[in-house]
Amino acid sequence: MAQQIESADKRAMAAAAITVVLWASAFVFIRSAGHAFSPGALALGRLLSGSVALIAIMLITGERFPARSARRAILITGVLWFGVYMVALNWGERHLDAGTAAMVINIGPVLIALLGGFLLAEGFPPRLMAGIAVSFTGAVVVGLSNSGSGSAAALGVALCLLAAACWAVSVVIQKPALTQASALQLTTGGCVVGTIACLPFSGQLITQATAAPITSTLSLIYLGVFPTALAFTTWAYALARTTAGKMGATTYAVPALVILMSWLALGEVPAPLALLGGLLCLAGVALTRSGSARRTVAPTADPAVSPTE
Repeated sequence: MAQQIESADKRAMAAAAITVVLWASAFVFIRSAGHAFSPGALALGRLLSGSVALIAIMLITGERFPARSARRAILITGVLWFGVYMVALNWGERHLDAGTAAMVINIGPVLIALLGGFLLAEGFPPRLMAGIAVSFTGAVVVGLSNSGSGSAAALGVALCLLAAACWAVSVVIQKPALTQASALQLTTGGCVVGTIACLPFSGQLITQATAAPITSTLSLIYLGVFPTALAFTTWAYALARTTAGKMGATTYAVPALVILMSWLALGEVPAPLALLGGLLCLAGVALTRSGSARRTVAPTADPAVSPTE
């Protein structure tokens, strides 16, 4: 039994690691594709690409539609997380550099921990709260090291805060739904709902796609297939096997990775404070994940765990 728990925990941590790396890359590719696509068009193109990939996977694996009891959660998270979140994040990144956007978005794990503690009865484990405090401090240091100024930067911060709130609410709604549907079912349903919610941007997407350079189009497709289809599925897989608060805290590794990726891909040279903040983020994540093997893991016979995941 102990070996099964340890093995399940390692799989969950591997899934979380995939999510973190791909979500970090999304901040860089959003800035790359954002030169050719407006926020709404970029969100719709990303969701369309993700939906096509996810539906193809469901058809190949023979995954069925989710249970009726999970569809309300799919509808809400599809509109908030896949729809509003992505448009707000794309728009916000037009006014902020990638590192600052990642910092502001990471208000989300604090909200997730608070909502999870109150609404999901996860409580407030001292190790988790201490790790969040350390990581959040690091995220603030990252933001202070390269934040913009003026009304444009303020608008970017407001949009990223909106995205963070949508993320936190969606995670708290998604967590119990994972007892009624698989990670693939929830992600596919949410992505399709988000695509429908973003259809008003169809005209912009068609017009801009015809004029966009191939690199921007490839960036858009990448965003849909990897940070959306794959990363949201691995997120849900890991979330089903740990607490919402701990999963949220894991994403504090994102700012550190964004700094590194932005440096390599966009030439955004990190300030010394950004490097310090990134290290604090990683230290906080390590603190929240330490001792995680002692947590209770859902048995593999749980109907929520799809054999195709």
